[in-house]
Amino acid sequence: MTTSKTNPREPHAQPYYITDPTPLPSHIPSVPEIGASSAPLLSASYFIGARCAPYNEDFMLCRSQTRTGETDCLKEGRRVTRCAISVLEDINKNCQTEFRKHWGCLENENHDLSRCRLDEAPLNACVAKFLNLTKVIPNSDGTPINDYETPAFFQNKVKAKYEQ
Repeated sequence: MTTSKTNPREPHAQPYYITDPTPLPSHIPSVPEIGASSAPLLSASYFIGARCAPYNEDFMLCRSQTRTGETDCLKEGRRVTRCAISVLEDINKNCQTEFRKHWGCLENENHDLSRCRLDEAPLNACVAKFLNLTKVIPNSDGTPINDYETPAFFQNKVKAKYEQ
């Protein structure tokens, strides 16, 4: 199959990005980007959620109350970003080996948390020891995931089997 250079419907990628040069309002403080890929963010997500819950709730409340523009809740969003950065810095400072091993596993296993439980247990223990943060699954009984003798998905299957 040959394609013509004059065909306007020929697919092509744009080599540039569209950016808005308008500066942010002066009342919104600047904050650096987190600078992490998806694997480290997923690895630390429960710890970020545990420490940054008040900031996340403020941001979500602002978003639900104001629907007039995009800049109304940037101040609250910046607080969430700063909090996430502080969690990642603390994890890297205190548990860098365990953290890198866990997110490396996530990267290699297509971000499947269930395949990285062996690397997750030392990370959870280290973060609990040094940062006093525990990984608690939302809408669960509050037991950290590594304290279960059988995985949660398997517990539901076993329970359903015996309740029939």
